[in-house]
Amino acid sequence: MKRMLSRIVVASGLLLGSSVVSLAYAADVAVAKPDAAKGEQLYANGDPARGILACASCHGAAGNSTIPANPNLASQPHEYLVKQLVDFTAKDDKTPPARRGPGGANSVMTAFATALTAEDKQNIAYYLTQQAIDPEAAATASNEATMERGQHIWRGGLPDRRVPACAGCHSPNGAGVPGAFPRLSGQHPAYIAEQLKLFRSGDRANNAIMHEIADRMSDADIAAVADYAAGLR
Repeated sequence: MKRMLSRIVVASGLLLGSSVVSLAYAADVAVAKPDAAKGEQLYANGDPARGILACASCHGAAGNSTIPANPNLASQPHEYLVKQLVDFTAKDDKTPPARRGPGGANSVMTAFATALTAEDKQNIAYYLTQQAIDPEAAATASNEATMERGQHIWRGGLPDRRVPACAGCHSPNGAGVPGAFPRLSGQHPAYIAEQLKLFRSGDRANNAIMHEIADRMSDADIAAVADYAAGLR
């Protein structure tokens, strides 16, 4: 009983730590008040003078991506988006970004995020968090063969492998938790699966909890829960 309580306390501490880290990242690049209008300008048009491409070219109008490899960003938590933009950026010449691509190579986002100032990151994130999810652009579940398996993992986890229920952090309907955990409902299954694999390999090293969870999941587990999450509303 004591061992079980200890595990619960440790797990709770890790989850709380994740939220604190997320907020800390946001604080590190804090500005007086994010400007959604400036964020929209950068998102929609970029800034050629600074070599900043329009985010919309990959992530769609108002953050509603129609490209499976690129995530939907509309209505994501502001703090979460800021943290990701910070994590795509290397802190110095000797330290690689916390978010990398397969094999440890820099993500395509590294070049884009590096060109942004701390204020830019806050503004773009603030703009995106206010955007509505376009039901026409949102992804949905499509693999009936894995639906039951995906639902099982989302709602109950995989206790035999110490994989917690996804719903515990990302909410039962996949809406996520503002300031802590991203929305996964309507997210592209291919993107969710890719991120879980990057967490598993350690190439995406910006969330120790997700590394531990993904490390205990098979490719089949990942595919099933990614497809199921996409269909949540």
